[in-house]
Amino acid sequence: MPQHLKTNLNRDIARDIARIYCTLSLMGVEALAKLLVPLKYAKGSVVLQEGEVCRAMYYVSRGMVRQYYYKNQKDVTEHFSYEGRICFCIESFLEQEPSRIIVETLEPTTLYAIPYEALHVAMMQNNEIELLYRKILEHALISSQAHADSQRFENARERYERLLHTYPEIVLRAPMLHIASFLQMTPETLSRVRSAYNRENPERRAEGDKDSPA
Repeated sequence: MPQHLKTNLNRDIARDIARIYCTLSLMGVEALAKLLVPLKYAKGSVVLQEGEVCRAMYYVSRGMVRQYYYKNQKDVTEHFSYEGRICFCIESFLEQEPSRIIVETLEPTTLYAIPYEALHVAMMQNNEIELLYRKILEHALISSQAHADSQRFENARERYERLLHTYPEIVLRAPMLHIASFLQMTPETLSRVRSAYNRENPERRAEGDKDSPA
């Protein structure tokens, strides 16, 4: 891709990030655009392996990724990210230590990396980038806390309904096996909860709601 087209595309992505997380001036958009590194992955690719250091935040321009780990030899889904979201392993990124979390793509995916070192240099030079960084961290922490509270205080039906109403794209696009893991229930429980919900709310059933638990 010619450099001027790549630069323009990076500016467009920087504007998208600014609209979601924190308003930036033209100078702020330019500073952010210079940080962005485009990356493309096929479905099923590993973006971050267990034991690697998370050296970037990743803005999802196209596709879907999930973060997961292994516990008692079981695959446990911790988070999904799709278009308009930023994905990163927060502990590994902040501490620059090996991650216990794996990041993989569930669809053909285009990410824009914001490298750790370049980001911290930019924050020292531009207060807007520092503010954006803080807003991204706040968003990640609030989202994590909301999910943790849902697991602690809501039953299976309530957890499914919250996901369906708040993040319908996950229900439409992610495999039900991973959704069940994310909601801390078995695939069989999720199937029963989903079937009961759809019977009671036929007009609100998510279009394309997947029937297969795999």
